[in-house]
Amino acid sequence: MTALSAEGAADDPADRVPPAPAPVQPPVVPVAETVAETAVEPVVESPVDAAEVLVDGPWEHRFVAANGARFHVAETGDGPLVLLLHGFPQFWWSWRHQLPALADAGYRAVAMDLRGYGASDKPPRGYDTLTLAADVAGVIRTLGAGDAVVVGHDWGGWLAWSLPSIAPRITRAVAVASMAHPLAMRTAMGRRGQREALADVFRFQLPMLPERRLSSGDGVRDVLYGWSADHSGDARNGAFPGPEALRRYRRAMRLPFVAHCSLEYYRWAVRSLPRADGRRFVAAVREPLTVPVLQLHGELDPYVLPTTALSSHRWAGDQLRYELISGAGHFLPEEAPQRVTALLLEWLASLG
Repeated sequence: MTALSAEGAADDPADRVPPAPAPVQPPVVPVAETVAETAVEPVVESPVDAAEVLVDGPWEHRFVAANGARFHVAETGDGPLVLLLHGFPQFWWSWRHQLPALADAGYRAVAMDLRGYGASDKPPRGYDTLTLAADVAGVIRTLGAGDAVVVGHDWGGWLAWSLPSIAPRITRAVAVASMAHPLAMRTAMGRRGQREALADVFRFQLPMLPERRLSSGDGVRDVLYGWSADHSGDARNGAFPGPEALRRYRRAMRLPFVAHCSLEYYRWAVRSLPRADGRRFVAAVREPLTVPVLQLHGELDPYVLPTTALSSHRWAGDQLRYELISGAGHFLPEEAPQRVTALLLEWLASLG
């Protein structure tokens, strides 16, 4: 797949807001110690083709142009648009349980591959939140919708939190799974518990080694097991990820450029902290949201701690519904698919 140049995000009011103070700097991970931890023997697997992420099911695959790039979406149903955004280290398929349920309930359900993932374009730059938000806004417009309910998990949740401030005209409401508001995350990095929970994020700042571990080693498995409620991954106990999900996510990460692009999200989030683009982002999302918000979080999430998620209420506005899901870890749409689907449908119906 050819790497394309990315167009920058469109000019928005955030550029005209005075810079906010730089947030707390994250700790530095010792390079020598991390190298020892992450060096692994390569795993030999068959070559991966992008067609593998176009998984068959009760949905249609298509490609749409937005913000100077091409994005893959899986679509089903007719009605108001509900756009589903995945997280790391996954792709659109993480919403496979919710897509048909949303369609059956009378919604147009669309799950997209974010920039750098799956069958979407993988340009060398554009992994800052303002550009990623412009991607999502552009996809909504290209799909012919005036607005959408945006549902996001993990990085998709980070974008869902950000969209009402960055692209208010196209964001009707947001539902967020397993992610605190971006400013709640930045603030929580000053607390020891959440800072230790983000150890993987600081390791991802190293050059080359994280990419090698994701694409040629067991990095995907370690994240899926380590961030879920049952760290064993024993499918006999119904534990996530199970053999099929593990195989699909490992192979999707081995597509050309995906390992590097997916890590650029984390690198921008950390390295932008003292920079002007980071201050512009903080200024853009600092006001409380004015749209309905559904926040779902796993009781046993070891990556984004429930206390951190709950602190998002400061930025969530006065239309927040918060649900803590017992027995679940970070990968809510797959660890607790029935519960997530039921809460999502109930909340959507309440929007009118």
